[in-house]
Parts: sequence; C-alpha cells; structure tokens
Amino acid sequence: MARERQGAASAPAARVSSRLDQLEQLLVCETGVSIAEMVDATGWQQHSVRGAIAGALKKRGLEITSDKVDGVRRYRASQPA
Repeated sequence: MARERQGAASAPAARVSSRLDQLEQLLVCETGVSIAEMVDATGWQQHSVRGAIAGALKKRGLEITSDKVDGVRRYRASQPA
C-alpha cells in the first residue's frame, strides 16, 4: 500500500493558472476587457482588479492601456517595445 502512495505522489501535477494569469490572458485579447468582465472572471471586487492592474501586472512588465468604446472603458495589455 505504501508503494501505491509513492507512485501517485510522484506524478507531475498540472499547473493551475492563478487569477493574475487569468487577468493577463483577458488583457492581451485584441478587443480588450472591461472591469466588469474581469470582476466576473476572477470573482474579485472592482478595486481589487484595478489594484492588480496597477501593481502586479505592471510589475510583470505589461504595458496597460485603456480607452472608452461606446461608453465602456476597455483595458488592454502588451509587452513594452
């Protein structure tokens, strides 16, 4: 029985994407993403999403831009040139 546990424990685990990874994936979309869409995707509150954009995602080296499309602010991220 001990051998069965060792075999199962040595199998590589798949990496689970974090909420920051999810935000990054949404932001690199060419259409961009709204705060409301980021809140829905992560389950975070609006101020937490804004804080993640201003802090952690910028520290990852992303350049965050935003513009208003039809009255809704859309955020996009790209790697700096």
